[in-house]
Amino acid sequence: MFDWHPKNMLRVFKPSDNPKGVRFGPATVLEDLSERVPRYLDDVDQGKLIYPACRRALSDASGDVRSVWDDTRLEAMRYVMMVPGREFDLLGHPARQMEMIDAYLFQRAHAEIVIEFTGTASTDFAMAILAGLNWLTHCAHLANVPPAQQTGTIRNFRRIVTVAQQWWLTEGAAERCDQLIANRQQPPLMLYLVFSEYTRLAKQVAAAAVFGSSINRSAKLVALPKDLISRFETAQDPNELAGI
Repeated sequence: MFDWHPKNMLRVFKPSDNPKGVRFGPATVLEDLSERVPRYLDDVDQGKLIYPACRRALSDASGDVRSVWDDTRLEAMRYVMMVPGREFDLLGHPARQMEMIDAYLFQRAHAEIVIEFTGTASTDFAMAILAGLNWLTHCAHLANVPPAQQTGTIRNFRRIVTVAQQWWLTEGAAERCDQLIANRQQPPLMLYLVFSEYTRLAKQVAAAAVFGSSINRSAKLVALPKDLISRFETAQDPNELAGI
């Protein structure tokens, strides 16, 4: 189950043009994704990167585990970012969380990756979220992630969203959400739920794609940075591996 302990908060972004330091909040996450998802897809279209990321070898451009992890997550997030209308308040504003959660829980589970949008933003986001989960399941299959880790992806995320629904139904939820963000913590906004789950699943894909079925065996066969394995195993976000 998803909990909202500070240790599980998303890693914040550090834009190079922000000399005052780190910014935090759902708007920052969306701004970053709005820039990086199109740039990544452009690089793929121009043949600069092997796609999907889980198909890369260590010798390929961006074939390191941090890049494969991050790019696999971007591949999943693209469906959410391409929803028409850009009503991202459904994902990141406290007042609209019940609307978005209800739409997601009402949406019938599907196995589609290519989707047709309906024009109803909440429904379109729900379908896009499912498409991203299905993409990660597809990548897990390509990367030979152990079958036990591939099953129940949509069911598990539905449970997470159901817990979030209960949280938002309690009195004072919106105020608590604002306070958590003010304290640089991660409330159960749909944006955070989706991004966190995609991050977790993309990590499994990256591990299988780069390290193979046995991290320890691979570490002996491939010249990897000395502390990469231990840092990867404890990392919650690919940004934690920057500089390796």
